[in-house]
Amino acid sequence: MNQRLSQLFSRRGFLGLGLGSAAGMVGAGMLNTMGQAQQEPTPMPPMEGMDPSNHNNLMSEMLVGEVNHVANGFDPMQMLVDWDYGTITGATEDGRLIREYNVSAGDIDIEIAPGIFFPAWTYNGRVPGPSIRATEGDQLRINFSNFGSHPHTMHFHGFHTAEMDGVPGIGRGVINPGEAFTYEFEADPFGSHLYHCHAMPLKRHIHKGMYGAFVVDPREGRAPAREFMMMMNAFDTNFDGGNEIYAVNTVGHEFMRRPIPVKVGETVRVYLTNIVEFDLINSFHLHGNFFNYYDTGTTLEPTLRTVDTIMQAQGQRGILEFTFRWTGQYMFHAHVSEFAELGWMGLFNAVNENDYSAALAEVGLDAEWDYKGTHGSAVSQSEVTS
Repeated sequence: MNQRLSQLFSRRGFLGLGLGSAAGMVGAGMLNTMGQAQQEPTPMPPMEGMDPSNHNNLMSEMLVGEVNHVANGFDPMQMLVDWDYGTITGATEDGRLIREYNVSAGDIDIEIAPGIFFPAWTYNGRVPGPSIRATEGDQLRINFSNFGSHPHTMHFHGFHTAEMDGVPGIGRGVINPGEAFTYEFEADPFGSHLYHCHAMPLKRHIHKGMYGAFVVDPREGRAPAREFMMMMNAFDTNFDGGNEIYAVNTVGHEFMRRPIPVKVGETVRVYLTNIVEFDLINSFHLHGNFFNYYDTGTTLEPTLRTVDTIMQAQGQRGILEFTFRWTGQYMFHAHVSEFAELGWMGLFNAVNENDYSAALAEVGLDAEWDYKGTHGSAVSQSEVTS
């Protein structure tokens, strides 16, 4: 994996950084005329259960066009379910599984909205980085290599020794370009966590894209559910200390263009994290429904019950659980209008069992995506290789 990523970073990062930076500036300029551009949305076919005229009204409030996910190297819809369980390489003397992960840092230009590019610093060539998942008590070894142009680290939220904290001046400290280091610690406590670079200046390394989800399942697991990873993030395209694009899983309004398929009556579980820089707070609001909320996911009982909006400061995270009673398209978004209009808004497409295959096909998904969403727990992933 490291050899492939080294080639990727060299090709798309070092050689293309200047072009990507220029594209980002052009994209930022486009935002000034976005209101005019959005009056002529790209036509879309009607979606089942939605009045086409109403849908066109929704599209008029969106970023126009589509992002090339193949060229980007990642797809926000796949990020919902593509957990990285690492490679099980053995067991400790007391019988706990040893999971190894390979993570590399590098510079890559990414498309964060149609025609708007951002010169990102990434883990494994994507923003957010891989969604690392393990079971409580597993021994984790994260083999980190830095192919980027700046010093970086990996700082995990959870219990670990100071030497494994991934902060400058303690233990190994920063990992310079061309260097590598292995972080090792026990997956503890269970919950919905995150990791990010802690090199200075911290706000620059986070805002440039160096973060990812870190989910630790309780030993006994959680009740069956359809599970999604959602990272609330944002991008300062002109580097003025304020964000121009807001999103879940990096691409603005992606889940408005491609509503997330779910089934009526099933439990939906969202591992939600806010990593937005420059804004003091972010929020998640669900239409037509209420959810239970588990703050940081470190309890098996909800910390909030029957709410439809929660707020998170940067680095705060939690688990949402809800069930749709009726079919239809249900919006979710930040309850800050500016964030929603600049990309942080999406739809769940709740359908009956018989209509689910069609709902998957409408947004380019298949049975494999469905399986990943309903079989995500690391508890049952005892022989997984990356």
